[in-house]
Amino acid sequence: MEYKPEWQIIGEIKELAQKPLQEISISKTKIALTYLDGNFSAVSGFCNHSGGPLGRGKLSDGYITCPWHNWKFHHKTGKGEPGFESDCIPTYLLKIEGDKLLIDLASASPRHKSPHAAHPLAREVKRSPGPIRVLGISTTNMDESNPRTSTSDLLLEVAIKHASATLKAEVQTIRLSQLQFRACEGYYSKAARACTWPCSITQMDPEDQMEKVYEAFVHWADVVVIATPIRWGNASSLYYKMVERMNCVQNQITIANRQLITNKVVSMIITGGQDNIQSVAGQLLGFFSEIGCTFPPFPYIAHSRGWTAEDMEKNVIQVSESKDLRSGAQALVERSIETVKMMIETEQEKKLERGGRKDHDLA
Repeated sequence: MEYKPEWQIIGEIKELAQKPLQEISISKTKIALTYLDGNFSAVSGFCNHSGGPLGRGKLSDGYITCPWHNWKFHHKTGKGEPGFESDCIPTYLLKIEGDKLLIDLASASPRHKSPHAAHPLAREVKRSPGPIRVLGISTTNMDESNPRTSTSDLLLEVAIKHASATLKAEVQTIRLSQLQFRACEGYYSKAARACTWPCSITQMDPEDQMEKVYEAFVHWADVVVIATPIRWGNASSLYYKMVERMNCVQNQITIANRQLITNKVVSMIITGGQDNIQSVAGQLLGFFSEIGCTFPPFPYIAHSRGWTAEDMEKNVIQVSESKDLRSGAQALVERSIETVKMMIETEQEKKLERGGRKDHDLA
């Protein structure tokens, strides 16, 4: 096809030279325009990774860094950073006429996305055949080198042992206090699609151990038992740190109509020296229902000695010696397993529309 230039005016040179990097829209085409060492350059405004707005990023050492996930492209050649040069974004011809800067939209070079291996978590979510699998998650903060007794952990251990020894389920327990993982860094606040599955942090940081929670919760478990202490009337800070990082699971529903959680049952163990059990349970029920989980009848057990009970040693003794709480933990995991068995055996419909939410900018 014969090449025909499509020169368009970007703007006045004096004004455009005020910013080293800026986003420009010309005839519905997004451009990342740079001004460096007295020269203008123009590349595509869309990142190869997730379509992030390069023109709103940062310019450093000749590379534009995407504000979404930190991918880098050379401001002039469009090539990726060293080691990723085969990733290329389109570049454009520019020219100056009088005091105006013009761009040739027809001169765009080809975009090239090098093949990148998909993250292991990105595989299809599909239950493997086999016995029921029960995951316990302890959200108690702990000095692992000098551990203390945790009442919620005591009851979680009872539930998990019962699931394994008596109910013949496969089991594992994750202690959040043993994992090194970053707090949610608000990629969703940058743009809806900047929050990805797997989590943007997980994809960029191989040392981030939230991956273990994602793998066990999303891909492995049929039943998840969450154990939390009560901290100032709320679930533990580690619980909130974990569920904030699970925003990426919920966002897949609202952004991509993709439900990662199906036929999965969550139940809860809540203990504390202070009260507010129902409020803590309500928060947990609200979050896990929002990502697609189901609950057994009577979905939590709990213990509290009330606001005036400051003698925590007695609280530990009471929970440790309580036959009612032990049998309650066992009954909780039994109800959870029976509930998920019914769901699996009846092959409950897996894809259910979330509904009630629509972002017109994403339509």
